[in-house]
Amino acid sequence: MARIERQESDIMRALTEIIRKDVKHPDIRFITITEVDLTKDLSYLTIYYTALTEDEEKRAKLSEALERTKPFIRGALAKKVKLRKMPALRFKYDATLDKANRLERGLKAVIKDDEKKDNEE
Repeated sequence: MARIERQESDIMRALTEIIRKDVKHPDIRFITITEVDLTKDLSYLTIYYTALTEDEEKRAKLSEALERTKPFIRGALAKKVKLRKMPALRFKYDATLDKANRLERGLKAVIKDDEKKDNEE
């Protein structure tokens, strides 16, 4: 495993623990970190997350909460993970789960229509 990948793994584990145990904001406690991407020069850490809501308003609220707690999360991460320098954090919503759910609903609708047509014949 390359050095960056090992650091990303350590960071992801630490972030999950920080969000689960240390962050007190009620909206943030129910997110899932899906991936982290650390630049080679350790300047930026992109944190991909998902939430169990499809409500755009709640997602916007969650995004604002993450931005407000970014300094706290960065400081807590610096205490848990030893890096040459602590990267700037960027949070990005991971829409993969939403796309998969939408695709699944579409496939179920097509299957249901096919079964209905087969029963009519």
